[in-house]
Amino acid sequence: MTDLLEAACNGDEQAKAMLLESFRPRLVKLVRFRIDSRIQGRLDPADVVQETFVDVIENFDTFLRKRDNMSFFLWIRLMTMQRLARIHRQHLGARMRDASMEYSLYRGSLIRETSVSLAAQLLGRLTSVSNAAMRSELQLKLQDAVNSMEPLDREIIALRHFEELTNQETAELLDLSKTAASNRYVRAMTRLQDLLEQIPGLLSYIK
Repeated sequence: MTDLLEAACNGDEQAKAMLLESFRPRLVKLVRFRIDSRIQGRLDPADVVQETFVDVIENFDTFLRKRDNMSFFLWIRLMTMQRLARIHRQHLGARMRDASMEYSLYRGSLIRETSVSLAAQLLGRLTSVSNAAMRSELQLKLQDAVNSMEPLDREIIALRHFEELTNQETAELLDLSKTAASNRYVRAMTRLQDLLEQIPGLLSYIK
């Protein structure tokens, strides 16, 4: 991967294309997780990633100026989040927060939507209940539980557990030391476990 990145930085267009392609699955997963629940059915995450790749190619010189301070993956992740924010504004208009607020926290993470996404992902992983009404009730309870957590705790779980960022990537993204990021993740997961155990009926449906 290092050789591919060096070749891309030296102007090798084929290496650049191969490098982007290697990150496609992670970015599709990112968009699927971060996309606003109000427009999920309107957009294909793969299309959002493809549009992002166009942005990346057009702005590759920007990365060359940033590469000493940001890894390539975190840069294209930021580009993906910026593309997604533009799509959100296009579809949701005044219902979206000011873009400057979106980018001020954690280099582009969309904190506002994290609790909804986390609840949906957790429900899918934790339970086998098929009754629609029961699933909806449990998801609302999960959202309430997740919303009671500190925003940074929600975000670090999202980054590590669902985006599958490494501890190093998470630390860099959140501007923490590796030790602080690791400790925060453990604390957040412990808090989440405590909250899950307090939801009536949830344990009955855990696989």
